[in-house]
Amino acid sequence: MDLTYTPEEEEFRARLRTWLASVLPTLPPKPSPRDWPARRAYDLGWQRMLYDAGYAGLHWPVDAGGRGATPTQHLIYLEETEKAGAPYVGANFVGLLHAGPTIASEGSAEQRARWLPPVLRGDEVWCQGFSEPDAGSDLASLRTRAWRDGDDYVVSGSKIWTSHAEVADWCELLVRTDPAERRHRGITWLAMPMDAPGITVRPLRTLAGSTEFAEVFLDEVRVPVANRVGAENDGWRVTMVTLSYERGTAFVGEVVACRRVLAEIAREARKNGRWDDAVVRRRLGRLNAEFRALWRLTQWNVSEAQGTGGVPGVGGSVFKLGYSHARQELFDAAAEVLGPEALDLGREWTLDRLSSLSYTIAAGTSQIQRNIVAERILGLPRGR
Repeated sequence: MDLTYTPEEEEFRARLRTWLASVLPTLPPKPSPRDWPARRAYDLGWQRMLYDAGYAGLHWPVDAGGRGATPTQHLIYLEETEKAGAPYVGANFVGLLHAGPTIASEGSAEQRARWLPPVLRGDEVWCQGFSEPDAGSDLASLRTRAWRDGDDYVVSGSKIWTSHAEVADWCELLVRTDPAERRHRGITWLAMPMDAPGITVRPLRTLAGSTEFAEVFLDEVRVPVANRVGAENDGWRVTMVTLSYERGTAFVGEVVACRRVLAEIAREARKNGRWDDAVVRRRLGRLNAEFRALWRLTQWNVSEAQGTGGVPGVGGSVFKLGYSHARQELFDAAAEVLGPEALDLGREWTLDRLSSLSYTIAAGTSQIQRNIVAERILGLPRGR
């Protein structure tokens, strides 16, 4: 693992800091977190600024529209934008962090030319249609059907926890194309236009009051065969590419954010007297060590990806498992420091605490991550 930065990488960091300092003061006020059309416009406006400045798809291959930057430069980008308080990818996260990299790795030249430039420019938003009511953690048991009819697949079924479906233009969709096969076989990865006839989107309100998830009902939706990424019935392998990005690098910027929040919690504790409690100090100290270790693990994963063509490995599961639980403990600690004020939904960190509860489920439950670590890293036998 190489934890040092080259002169070229430090020069890249300096240029990025200068650009961020010049453009961030020009951004309009952030919209209400419950106004998703406004949030889409805000997030895509920021994406267009990144595109015009040459920072969109920084680590994507050049032939996919990116800059071909190294994973280390991408890590610097994530670190500096978070430290500067730049907007997160928001409504565009599925396209930028999941679907886009998957298409860049697995798509044809025509598919890359059609779908990647609009993602990078901030013209189109993607959602993720993987989980189903009876196929969440056990994704391989999905039952949404797709059958071939000439140049189209006809899709019927339902999806749940579909991120940003109500403002999305496209959906990365998993379907079962061979019902005779079970589990991981017979699954296909499709790009479905969200304006196709037969699609019904029903937003789901979360514990925090937001509606970034939705149920999606599919009633004989026609999706062109040309929208299939990878071969028919080879969708599970393509999905593993998607999930490697989701677990390997999608949360990296959030580690930096959590370290910043931890410093703010410590300042709050000093201000309200909670710092005098040795238990609180030990808890915050332990969290500081935890997030420092997660940052080093991130650097290790990036170093590994740099040597294997840029696709994160199974070490992303170790990171995701540790990060999910550390994030939950971070906002539990925030509640302990705030005391009764932690019940105020208008108070800083309260909504973050509620949303942190989902992190041990999102992108693969902690139970699934433990299985991956046990079987693929430690070489333990599969459970029966």
